[in-house]
Amino acid sequence: MRFAEIIGLICVKERLIHSFLAGRVSHAQLFLGPEGCGSLALAIAYSQYINCRNRSETDSCGVCPSCAKYKNLVHPDLHFVFPIVNSKRFSEPVSDNYIAEWRKINIERKSYFSLNEWLDTIEAENKQGTISNKESSEITRKLNLKTYEADYKTMIIWMADKMNESCSNKILKILEEPPPFTLFILISENTDSILATILSRTQLVKIPKIDSRSLMDYVVKEYSLTADESLIISKNANGNLVAARTAINISDEMILFFESFTTLMRKSYQRDLQALIEWSKNVATWGREKQKLFLEYSLLMIRNNFVLNQKLNELVHMNKTETDFSLKFSAFIQPDNIEEFSILFSESHYHIERNGNAKIIFLDTAVKIAMLFAKKR
Repeated sequence: MRFAEIIGLICVKERLIHSFLAGRVSHAQLFLGPEGCGSLALAIAYSQYINCRNRSETDSCGVCPSCAKYKNLVHPDLHFVFPIVNSKRFSEPVSDNYIAEWRKINIERKSYFSLNEWLDTIEAENKQGTISNKESSEITRKLNLKTYEADYKTMIIWMADKMNESCSNKILKILEEPPPFTLFILISENTDSILATILSRTQLVKIPKIDSRSLMDYVVKEYSLTADESLIISKNANGNLVAARTAINISDEMILFFESFTTLMRKSYQRDLQALIEWSKNVATWGREKQKLFLEYSLLMIRNNFVLNQKLNELVHMNKTETDFSLKFSAFIQPDNIEEFSILFSESHYHIERNGNAKIIFLDTAVKIAMLFAKKR
């Protein structure tokens, strides 16, 4: 992975390069950024640059023996830790047990993917991925080995907030006093679950969302979409490449989501309980990820209709079918109910993510929407 392959993030890339060339490489760094911004890709590109044999002032060469190994994520001095689950294959696994799957998803998706996509890859089903106590012994063992051929031995801990407390405590010493020329890069989307003692030992590198222009240019180039299609996708994705890819790959599902959303709104407004029961039964048959995507789509539609209601049309990016529906529907999404609608869909998403009973959750959502419309009358 070269810096040239990272979408946007120009200032962050320049800052990392400058700090290295100036001899200021912090041995422990925390890359903190939202989903789909490219934190993992950036961490790999940064490590590749540091260990490149023919680097320039702007990027790694991409062709030297070190870069060739980084391209396939097989460099002996590059190590990864990431959330995993117990399974029939491994009762007490560590990240290395899943390294083949890890390399495959990174190469296929250029290191832009979500935690849920990774867990689906390793068939985690409904289990929550964690970084366990056993992983800490592997981290210490690997970093105490001599480097094979690189200037720096790199340990990338992806989704560091998934480390349990025991693992976090056991790596404190080596995180604070690692062997010479060791680079720790912790990656996280939030710091709420990371121990304060871990945070105090790392240098924070904030990674912003991908800017809309860079994301749009990437979508046009990679997926051969029109400028108008790419603009809508990039705006709605809000700097998240994972979300942009999802929107591109589920065009058929987007039609289904629109139809389901409009049915929900119309039948709720009509207070047609029997139709809402049938609607909730149907949506409950979808898979969990599809249900979550529908709720995210519904939140976006509610947001866009509120913005339309406020006469800020230039901030709305919808296709013609969605726009035609929203010209009338937006009258019902107003300042006195937008928060209730948003909370309702967010809470439903939360409960679906935690494996709640989908039929009950969606029927409850539908009934509460009907109550919101009744209040408007």
